[in-house]
Amino acid sequence: MSVPRTPKKTAPGALPADAPLEGRIIAAHGRHYTVEFADGTVRKCFPRGKKAGAAVGDYVHITPQGKDEGALDTILPRRNLLFRSDEMRSKQFASNVDQLLIVIAVRPTFSDDLTGRALAGAWSAGISPLIVLNKTDLADELPAARARLAPIAALGVPVIELSALEPEKVHTLLAPRLAGRTNLLLGQSGMGKSTLLNVLVPGAAAPTREHSTALDMGKHTTTSTKLYHLPGPGGDLIDSPGFQAFGLQHLTREDIIRGFPEFTQPIEQCRFYNCTHRQEPGCGVLAALKDGKIDPFRYALYERILDENLAGQQRY
Repeated sequence: MSVPRTPKKTAPGALPADAPLEGRIIAAHGRHYTVEFADGTVRKCFPRGKKAGAAVGDYVHITPQGKDEGALDTILPRRNLLFRSDEMRSKQFASNVDQLLIVIAVRPTFSDDLTGRALAGAWSAGISPLIVLNKTDLADELPAARARLAPIAALGVPVIELSALEPEKVHTLLAPRLAGRTNLLLGQSGMGKSTLLNVLVPGAAAPTREHSTALDMGKHTTTSTKLYHLPGPGGDLIDSPGFQAFGLQHLTREDIIRGFPEFTQPIEQCRFYNCTHRQEPGCGVLAALKDGKIDPFRYALYERILDENLAGQQRY
């Protein structure tokens, strides 16, 4: 597990007004950032000029301005950075993440495509994934949800089953896996992500809504990204807006392949070093697919992501 950087123990009030300070971004609202320092104080900070590019989880140097504001001077080196992207743009939203916590639910129906994309994004960035299957109190629909998760569980991804409406199970089954880490909370709208956050961080007061039964989909309740400190043994939880799309156009072909760990061993059998694993003779991945060692739906997702990225490169 990566050890998070500890901001320098510098009390903002004890230094000259123009002395640089090190802190961590805990919230982002457009070009406005909330930076927290080691003593728990915070400042609202703005990038100088048109410079932007910061994300929640970044460690930064800022120059104090006034009583509680500052100018963002430097983004310190990151361990990783997560994006969402589509055919129009890429948007970074969290950095220095140890674990991606993907929340899905028995109902409304979760998207296998979006779950697979989130996993690919995590693996490509070297981040460990963890899946929470929420709303297990809907017992009649639980077996179908388990069956759809089976190919992912077979890859070694931990799947924790619980109901966010039963706080004792959340604290027993999930909280210990989050301790001492920076965790990114991610999920489609309507999966119960905000309810789960309110159990883990009682002071978060995240708004919640019921999903639309008629449309079998959720409604967005989180509108910005924010970092919360977990009570008890420690750790952090970054909450991000729910999503109905998760593009990966920013990934290179090598990144995409890294997002499918089941390809790792078969690739060693590929005849060509630059194999795309689509039609080349002597491809170890295609052989593993034919032998049933790679899930066909996972392979189809790989092809979709690769096609999207190739189409994006041709447009530009």
